[in-house]
Amino acid sequence: MSGYLCSRLLLYTGGRHLTSFFAPSQHVLPDKLCRTCPLPCHARSFSSRSRSDGSSGQEGENTLHAPRRELDFQLSRLQINAVLRANEQSVRIPEFDGRSGPSPVLRFESNQLSANTPLEDRRSSASCLQTRGMLFGVFDGHGGHACAQAVSERLPYYIAVSMMSESVLEDLEAAMEILRPVPPILQWYKHRNDYNYRESAALYVNHLRVYWQELLASEEHGDGMRPTDALIYAFQRLDTDLSLEAQVPLANDLMRNTAIQAAFAGCTACVAHIGPEGVHVANAGDCRAVLGVQEHDGSWSALPLTQDHNAANVTEVERIWRQHPASERHSVIVDDRLLGVLMPLRAFGDVRFKWSRELQQSVLENGDSDLESLNLYQYAPPNYLTPPYLEATPEVTYHRLRPQDRFLVLASDGLWDEMTSDEAVRLVAEHLTGIHLQAPVSASQLNLGQMHQLLLQRRARATPALDLNGATHLIRHALGTNEYAEMDQERLATILALPSDLARMYRDDITATVIYFNPNFSKTAN
Repeated sequence: MSGYLCSRLLLYTGGRHLTSFFAPSQHVLPDKLCRTCPLPCHARSFSSRSRSDGSSGQEGENTLHAPRRELDFQLSRLQINAVLRANEQSVRIPEFDGRSGPSPVLRFESNQLSANTPLEDRRSSASCLQTRGMLFGVFDGHGGHACAQAVSERLPYYIAVSMMSESVLEDLEAAMEILRPVPPILQWYKHRNDYNYRESAALYVNHLRVYWQELLASEEHGDGMRPTDALIYAFQRLDTDLSLEAQVPLANDLMRNTAIQAAFAGCTACVAHIGPEGVHVANAGDCRAVLGVQEHDGSWSALPLTQDHNAANVTEVERIWRQHPASERHSVIVDDRLLGVLMPLRAFGDVRFKWSRELQQSVLENGDSDLESLNLYQYAPPNYLTPPYLEATPEVTYHRLRPQDRFLVLASDGLWDEMTSDEAVRLVAEHLTGIHLQAPVSASQLNLGQMHQLLLQRRARATPALDLNGATHLIRHALGTNEYAEMDQERLATILALPSDLARMYRDDITATVIYFNPNFSKTAN
């Protein structure tokens, strides 16, 4: 790495040009509102790519002057690979599960890279054992990791139970009543670094049981819910349970503290159920699901299966306006944030945007919890007049799998801050096929400078993939690609070497899962 980079941190601004944000004796960092924090804090100011909505990702102009610190950006290639691959996961799925027909999923590859300490994103992947299909989820936490952790553990169970038939639910209940082993609901695919809230397991099982008891009491459950209904109902029910658990006495302080943290933190969620019927994607927030489609002529295209639930989505803003009096039209969404605070417009948890002021005060004051140690404080957003302002009801999209549908990318907004959906599909397609995609260009349309830039871009694309894992390939290119579409080793080393207290100022946690479809499934299904 050059001496210049060793002495100065080179960062991208929204215009995709390198500039030095470090003077010799001070840090100069933009001051902006965090994704969900109601108070100002210092957050990331640059993105290697423009956002897909056309904005740069910069949201503030003020600066903070901090003492100089010595930073070492001399990461070797081996160190870079170790950081990028620490959380990667690759799983191949048996083509036949012994029940009926081929599996629609051939394999999946997943990875996570933290900016927050600890990582606030979570992921889930599991096979449904009592029904057909697989579940994949990406969960982007904010205000801490507690909500994303709880939702990633519990939501797949709620979805699976919702789809079970009455007879299967009766078997579960009978096993619980006579204290014999309960038939397994899910087969999890866990990474060694994945964490579970073991101290709350009994609470989670009890509330899941209450849920299936209510389904059994319903005269309409019968053969179980369809995937669309199961996804919607499971999202809503789990969010309700998170809220109730924070309000009631629990077995011990640790369990209660966990419940309060999960309710007051928040997370967005994007979950895909892939089964015999096709792909059902449920989204609440700004994670994203994108289908990679290969046409008969070999060309590739991106088919979005979700819409971001944020202020850039006019339909979503109008939905929220309709839920509140006309007098609040100018205060519900302020500076592209819910009540001027929260960026995603749908989320789990975040009870500060759902409970009444009185309920929030009662829980925080009478809960016998050390609020300071839990990083909680009494605060109500401005213009908090007619709650709830937020919900976890997902928007569900159905897609019937076709032979040309090759893979599905699920990712948190940390990835989409850095690349568009089309770029993600192109990268995965190149990684999958080994063929670098290049559109023909007439030389008469370019001057010498533009031609030079195009040659640099194509040279970068001709570089063999460094990673076997498609999700790692995405993350590497999200952070390491420069304005000429080249993989910039120095830039990547600089970004990955940022200490934890600085990393979140310039990028977000990234979670990506790439699910590859079984071509034999679509042939038999069509």
